[in-house]
Amino acid sequence: MPLLRLFAVGGIVIWPLLFFSLGVTALIIERGLFWSRVVRQQEPLVSKVLQAFPTNLPLAIATLKQNLHLPVARIFLSALSLTEATPEEFSLALETAAQAELPLLRRFSTVFDTVVGVAPLLGLLGTILGLIDAFAALRIGDLGETATSEVSLGIGQALVSTAIGLAVAILTLLFANVFQGLYRRQRSFLEESGGRLEILQRRLYRQVGQSSSREMTLRDRSRPPQHPA
Repeated sequence: MPLLRLFAVGGIVIWPLLFFSLGVTALIIERGLFWSRVVRQQEPLVSKVLQAFPTNLPLAIATLKQNLHLPVARIFLSALSLTEATPEEFSLALETAAQAELPLLRRFSTVFDTVVGVAPLLGLLGTILGLIDAFAALRIGDLGETATSEVSLGIGQALVSTAIGLAVAILTLLFANVFQGLYRRQRSFLEESGGRLEILQRRLYRQVGQSSSREMTLRDRSRPPQHPA
């Protein structure tokens, strides 16, 4: 069926369904590009930062600043930017930054859920309107060509609007589930990467503490003994 004919037969509910389909398509493209970039770039970045962090903190911070478009880079940078942070403060900074990133990772999920719920209802509304038109055009004893065409048009509107509403909802639900799966994987990745960074920070914190204690002990030993007057 030609596109213009489809809109003519589908009735008025086709237009909001068209609006939903175009909007969802744009959001799917945006989310697809976002997740493609995140999945492709974040693992090499985390490996590079974790490797540089124990020995070259400025390099690790500079690397993160070059990749601020990635959520994991912003999370790591918020913790590594702290000066002389205790392990508890470092862990709290990571957790707080991760919580701030979660809404961005689930961006547009509410829109997808709304379209999945509303599109079939719009299709159902088109079905009801089409059947109303079909029954309104039906006259008992009137089997002329005009009446038959009006009945067929009403039934066609009912079937077309239902099919388009279901198609929009199914397509949206499919991609929404894909993005939801990527979101769950991303949360696990952030928790695992943050845990690895915390382990390195705790080791460095202990080493610095032990070095400070050793230096204080050496200074105490190097002082000449003080004899009472």
